[in-house]
Amino acid sequence: MKKFKDTDMQLLLGRVLRAGTITSVSIVFFGGVIYLHRHGHFMADYKIFTGTPAFLHQTGSLFEGVMALRGQAIIQIGILLLIATPILRVIFSAIGFVLEKDYLYVGISLLVLLIIFMSMLGGHTG
Repeated sequence: MKKFKDTDMQLLLGRVLRAGTITSVSIVFFGGVIYLHRHGHFMADYKIFTGTPAFLHQTGSLFEGVMALRGQAIIQIGILLLIATPILRVIFSAIGFVLEKDYLYVGISLLVLLIIFMSMLGGHTG
């Protein structure tokens, strides 16, 4: 079995970030084209604030919107993927540190993941 090297890990992390970014930007672009095709001719009424549609706030209805090719839902999925990309990088880093048997950095990576998930669950901004 080939020994896993630090340069292999750096290459993998770079590919994860590149693939996640390119994929999410492509999805957002595709959703934007669909949205502009369907709604580009409407004039915005800035006197009335309507907010975002309710289907963008719930996971199940968000995926239904994607299946129905609703532009806003596709854009939202692309943005969620863009947010998930650095989280995937931390996960791959932790796996790489396990393979390198560098347990201090495994612990640090897991602590970073814990902080990210606690922040997401807490939902407080400030």
